Amino acid sequence: MRTWPLQEAKARFSELVRQAEGGEAQVVTRHGVPRVVVLDVATYERLATAGRSLVDALLAAPRMESDAWPAERDPSPARPIDLA
Repeated sequence: MRTWPLQEAKARFSELVRQAEGGEAQVVTRHGVPRVVVLDVATYERLATAGRSLVDALLAAPRMESDAWPAERDPSPARPIDLA
């Protein structure tokens, strides 16, 4: 991963894009602080679609029949409790 100061990135943008197209992420800094990353489209799409929200994951989960797991809970305490 190559790091470019903003001024150099602006001056050599075509080179920065060529390197990103080659699959190597390019980091652009401003005042020495990383601010943006330039990626090729294939890498971006893979990363953008890799994660999904919890709601989407739950909605995509297979449905279980209500009798597939026990609906009753064991009433015994998990550990002794001293109420005194």
